[in-house]
Amino acid sequence: MGSPATSGLTTDLAGLPVLVGTRLGPTEWTEITQAQVDLFADLTDDHNFIHVDSERARQSPFGGTIAHGFLTLALVAPVTQLLEVTDAKASINYGLEKVRFPAPLPVGKRWRATAEIREVTEVKGGVQAKVSAAVEIEDSDRPAVVAEVLLRYLA
Repeated sequence: MGSPATSGLTTDLAGLPVLVGTRLGPTEWTEITQAQVDLFADLTDDHNFIHVDSERARQSPFGGTIAHGFLTLALVAPVTQLLEVTDAKASINYGLEKVRFPAPLPVGKRWRATAEIREVTEVKGGVQAKVSAAVEIEDSDRPAVVAEVLLRYLA
């Protein structure tokens, strides 16, 4: 079991392995708005009615518009930013593993992100952290997304 939740952590490359099992977040509760979903639809050219047509989406199994899965996935970014590695020359999102969308994120609902540092390994040019992240939905038993995020901190 990980450490108690924390708002943010600061460490250096050498200290990162000690943080395995440490939780990041949760972030603040934030409402997902139709304007955000519409902007994402325009940016990705994904105008599926379940995202952008409130009237038609009310008749769907979702009962209203929902955030795109990839928009929901992007909401893990704020919690990964809670880990600061002071001597890294750069930090990058290296990739994702085991991404799942257990529940839709309805427009108008509030969400927050949580994470836990699961593994730290040396890689060429730096260190990689595997972080298990989730986007929780207020008053829901299931998260909108769960994913293993690979973060690289370059020396």
